[in-house]
Amino acid sequence: MGALDRRKDRGDGTGQGHQVDRPGRKDRAGRPPGRVRRLATPLGILAAVAGAFAYVGSVDPNESGHYPVCPLLKLTGVLCPGCGGLRSAHAFIHGDLGAALAANAIATVGYFLFAAVWGFWLVRAWRGQPLRIGLAPVWWWGVGAVLLTFTVVRNLPFGSALAP
Repeated sequence: MGALDRRKDRGDGTGQGHQVDRPGRKDRAGRPPGRVRRLATPLGILAAVAGAFAYVGSVDPNESGHYPVCPLLKLTGVLCPGCGGLRSAHAFIHGDLGAALAANAIATVGYFLFAAVWGFWLVRAWRGQPLRIGLAPVWWWGVGAVLLTFTVVRNLPFGSALAP
């Protein structure tokens, strides 16, 4: 066995030669090595979300004319669960958590939930494990019930504190 063969063979006995992931290396198909490939999707999602937040942080949704009006609000006058989400994101980006919660509490909770799930996803991708979040249907029904309750309450007079 030559020096090159010994470097490729990592002692698993198969002789297949597992190579250590190194920046700039490619596999036979021209793809980056395993760990880089596994991290590409979560990092791509983070880049897209960061770009969207950067845009909303730089273009103030409190000034009219920058963003379209919610179609449900425009047609019916009813606030949907997403109404105030852009103002919430803008306040969140600028570090004003109180204003973010006042604009849309559900969206603000969603930012933290996204960060937790994304962190969990990144760790699992780093370890080479798939992201599996198996929620029973009762959890999805619960999320729907919370969103429906939030929508109804924010449209009633006593729930005006939840309106943007």
